[in-house]
Formats: sequence, C-alpha cells, structure tokens
Amino acid sequence: AAIQSSMMAYMGSQLVDIDRMPRGGPDASCLDRCLETDRLEYLDRDDVDDRVKRSVVRALEWTGEFFGYHEKFAHIALDEVADVPDPKILELGSGHGGLSRQLLEMHPTAELTITDIEPTSLAAIAAGDLGEHPQAIVREMDATAIEAADGHFDLAVFVLSFHHLPPSLASRVFAEGTRAAAKLLIIDLPRPPSPLHLVRLATMLPFAPLIPFVHDGVISSLRAYSPSALRALAAHADPAIDVQLRGGLISPQVVVASRSRSQ
Repeated sequence: AAIQSSMMAYMGSQLVDIDRMPRGGPDASCLDRCLETDRLEYLDRDDVDDRVKRSVVRALEWTGEFFGYHEKFAHIALDEVADVPDPKILELGSGHGGLSRQLLEMHPTAELTITDIEPTSLAAIAAGDLGEHPQAIVREMDATAIEAADGHFDLAVFVLSFHHLPPSLASRVFAEGTRAAAKLLIIDLPRPPSPLHLVRLATMLPFAPLIPFVHDGVISSLRAYSPSALRALAAHADPAIDVQLRGGLISPQVVVASRSRSQ
C-alpha cells in the first residue's frame, strides 16, 4: 500500500508539472534544459507562405527516399503487426504520404488510413496515387483526438512529427494512440547528449536562415524529446501504458506503446 501511495504521489506530480517538463525529461541537466525552444517550425506557422511549407515537405520526402527512411520505417511498422494477416494501420501526421505508400507496396493487403491536420498536405496526398488506392483512406484527423472506436486499428504510426507537439498534447497522443490501436509506434528525432547536441546544432545554424528545411531541422532538434521525457509523457497519459524504447543516440528513436485491453 505504501509503494502504491508513493507511485500515485509521483504520478500526481507529473500531472501537475507536465506542461513545464523539459524536452530532456524530468531529470534533464541544466545545459539540456537550455537546448530547447518554444519557436515554431515553418510547418507549424500560419504566417508562412505555403510555398515555403511545401519546400520543407518536399525536402522531407526526398531525404526519406534518398536515405531509405521510408523503407526502414515501414519494416519497423510491419514487424509490429507481423502476426496480423490484413492489418489496419493508421498513419498520423503523414505529411507527404511516403511511409503509407511504402507500407502498401510492402504489404498489399494492409488497410491504411492516412491522416494529417494540414489541409495542403492532405489535398496533395488525396490528389495523388494514394487518393485512388483501394486499400487507402485519406482523411483529416488530429493525432490528439483520434476519431475511431477503441482498438479499431492494429497499429497507429506517428513518424517524425511527435516533436511538434508540446508536452500536454504529446501525452494525449499516447492516450489516444493506445486507445484506438493495439499498438502505438512513434519514430522521431533523437535527443543526443548535450555535448553532441551542441556540435550538431553548430553545423546546422549557419544554414538555417537560408534553407527552410534546415531552419525547421534546427527547431526540430531543440524540440525533440528524450527517452525519460517519453516515459513521463506515457505515464502521464496512463500509468497502464507499457513503453518500449530503442535507438535514439544518433539514429531515430523508436517507441512502441501499448496497454492491456482489460485496463
């Protein structure tokens, strides 16, 4: 009973402080706490020309293809539903649709629901091959308020977009993703140790004012969550959520979250 009381007190403190939690997590160092920002990326701003936003999206799509991220991330996702013959997969924050396209190529019987909250990106996806694909549905949906019944999807996937969200909304993704799907897969930028983080930022900052993609990359790096932050976000959403983490030093962080349906 004493242990349970202590755990509840700990969770209560997380509930109170989650909005002020550093991106480096509750145990972040002083230096790490300085390496974050409230500034928004071009993709998240309403005062930025759509042409600038589209240039960032195109750059993200190109880097995903050039470095093989779409295929790599699709393999990670499909491994999580390897025992499901015709998996129902929800992609949140799909951006350019590159991951969903790769998933359908690798698993032709998968059913994909491709979503985003950005109208221009959604319109571009709907106007392309994914909009006509018999195994795909393209629709507007917020990752923090998934419009689906409990357990409707076998897997919800949120790739390279989680860092856009402040802690309170990021925690909602854990709550909603593990409610609407058997598993929630988050793949996002790593938050390296502070000295390495400083080196990475130093190489990017000179180009940030000139190249929109680099500008957003710098801000993304400063807004990325650490492993301890990801655990705290999941615990804030529901202590019953189990979180498995891998990668994250230099390679992208991979988070698999789930909870018992008996909870």
